[in-house]
Amino acid sequence: AYEMIEKINEGEITGMFLMCSNPIVSNPNANFVKKALKKLKFLVAVDMFVSETARLADLILPTSSYLEDEGTMTNLEGRVTLREASFSSTGEVKHDWQIICDIAKALGKGEHFPFQSAREIFDELRVASRGGTADYYGITYDRLRKEGGILWPCPSIDHKGTKRLFESSFAHPDGKAAMVVVNNVPLVPKEQPCPEFPLYLTTGRIMSHYLTGVQTRKSSSLAARNFESYMEIHPETAKKYHISDNTLVKIESRRGSIVVRSKWSATIRHDTIFVPFHWADSQNVNRLVSQDLDPTCKMPGFKVSAVKVHPILELTSH
Repeated sequence: AYEMIEKINEGEITGMFLMCSNPIVSNPNANFVKKALKKLKFLVAVDMFVSETARLADLILPTSSYLEDEGTMTNLEGRVTLREASFSSTGEVKHDWQIICDIAKALGKGEHFPFQSAREIFDELRVASRGGTADYYGITYDRLRKEGGILWPCPSIDHKGTKRLFESSFAHPDGKAAMVVVNNVPLVPKEQPCPEFPLYLTTGRIMSHYLTGVQTRKSSSLAARNFESYMEIHPETAKKYHISDNTLVKIESRRGSIVVRSKWSATIRHDTIFVPFHWADSQNVNRLVSQDLDPTCKMPGFKVSAVKVHPILELTSH
């Protein structure tokens, strides 16, 4: 995803169709991401709300919520379940799959996207996966409604599903597992603290918010738990940098700065601070995160950036 942003900045990508994503908040080096997206000749955003990225869009297409659309979900154990729609869509709102079908039709490729329901799309998946490792062919909406959940591979209608994928053998010619020893040596050196940026920054989630917070920050009950971002810091580290508990602090990296509220925590490492990533604008912690990607999986280094901290207003006792 981040490499696409780089291609936008270089002018190789000039238009983008963005569906339920908010890269200005979710991507690393967020200031650069916003700058690059402004270079697009045409940006379409498909979303339920006007996210920080959708603010830049030339066109916003309203999409339905998960409560208004049906579909299947497959969890990490391979269990397929059916989620029925709880409400009907209102106004001009369409489901994601309907929007894609409409665009295909407008581009003259409607015969390849003739779907009239999510069920028809799932039935195509059943046929396309037949005989493969993740075989969905034997799983149908009727079975899911009756049985509650079915584990793939399920190659036929009368198959009960596979409880253990590798119960008797593994997916190698000899049927044995291939054990590999992996050394924990990064191919790209991680950003190291230095006198100017002496602390590690790690980011993550908290219970009351979800992803970039576009939906959850609009919930009064969830916002009441955490209405603003914060920085967890060890009390001894906080005292070293003259940071009181529950005060505004500025965090800076080589890429930008944010302002959040301090939160002392005796459970965090002395050399590390933690900031959740659910907030935007001046509290968008991904403004601070490096754009360096893992050479194999291309994931950014969200968990390790070098930063410095200082109080916005240093209080003195009298």
